[in-house]
Amino acid sequence: MSRAPEFISLSDAAVRAVAGANSRHAALIEDAFGVLVETPGGGVSLEGDSKGRAQAKRAVQAIAERADQGLDINEADVRVAIGNARTGATGPGNLPVGRRGQVAPKTATQAEYLQALAKCDLVFGLGPAGTGKTFLAVAHGAGLLLRGEVDRLIVSRPAVEAGERLGFLPGDMNEKVDPYMAPVWEALTDILGAEQLRRRREKGEIEVAPIAFLRGRTLSHAFVIVDEAQNASRAQMKMVLTRIGDGSRMAVTGDPTQIDLPNVQDSGLAHAVGLLEGVKGIGVTRFSAEDVVRHPLVERIVRAYDADAAKRGRTV
Repeated sequence: MSRAPEFISLSDAAVRAVAGANSRHAALIEDAFGVLVETPGGGVSLEGDSKGRAQAKRAVQAIAERADQGLDINEADVRVAIGNARTGATGPGNLPVGRRGQVAPKTATQAEYLQALAKCDLVFGLGPAGTGKTFLAVAHGAGLLLRGEVDRLIVSRPAVEAGERLGFLPGDMNEKVDPYMAPVWEALTDILGAEQLRRRREKGEIEVAPIAFLRGRTLSHAFVIVDEAQNASRAQMKMVLTRIGDGSRMAVTGDPTQIDLPNVQDSGLAHAVGLLEGVKGIGVTRFSAEDVVRHPLVERIVRAYDADAAKRGRTV
C-alpha cells in the first residue's frame, strides 16, 4: 500500500476550517483515519495508506464544501464529516439556504433525523432543548414548501405552558398563538426571511394553530409540525396523528423530561412512541446531551439534570 502524500487544493477558508483552532480539526481527522494531515499552503496534504487517505479525503472535501458556503465549522461538523466518510453516507441535499447559509446537520444524530424526515411520513424527534429538533423540522418543511412538494406548512403545539390558556390571552387566534410559536417563527424567519414569511402566511401557505383547532380536519398535501408534543394529552396526540391526509407528512417534536401538564402521566408523547415505534413509515430519533448545539453550558446543564433523574430512578 502506497503511503505517498496526496495534495488537495483548497481555498484559504477551507484550509482554515480543515485545520481548526490549534490544529484541533486536523487532529480529529488524523486520529480517525490514521493519516498525517498538513496544511502547507493552498490546500491540504494527506499521508497514510490508501484506504485512510481516501476516507480522510472525503471528510476534508465535505468540510471544505461547507466552509466555502460561508458556514462556520465546529468540532461537531468535523465529527459528522468523519462519520459520513467512514460509512459513505451523504447529508440530505434538500434543505434550504438560510440567512446564515446552507442549513445542514451539525451532529450525527441530526443527520439521522433529517434522513428519517426524508424517508418517513411520520417522524418523532425526542430530546432536550438545543438539539435542533424543531429547527431542522421547520427547515425540512420549508424546503418541501419552497420546492412545491407540499402546498402548506402547518405548525401546531399545545398551549399549556405556565398554566396559561388561550382564551385568557388578548387578540385573535394568531395573536394568541404567536407567543407560544416564537421558536418556530424565529426558525422560519431565518430560513425564509421576514417578507417571504409574511407573504406566505397571508396566502395561507404557512399556518399556525393550537392542537385543539385541528380537530375534525384532514390535513392533505401539507407538512405538519407538532412542537412541544410532550404537553399534548393522549387523546390530543391520537387526534392530531390521525389528521394526516393524502400527500402529507408530519414531524412530532418534544422533550419527555419537560412536561407541563398537571399530571405527567397524561402526556401522549411517550405513549404514542411506545405504541408506534417500529410501525412501517414511522421514524423515531432520540437526541441526547451530545447533540446540544447551543451554548456549551446548555449541554452541561442537560447532563446534570439527566444525572439527577437517573439517581432518582426516573426513565424518559
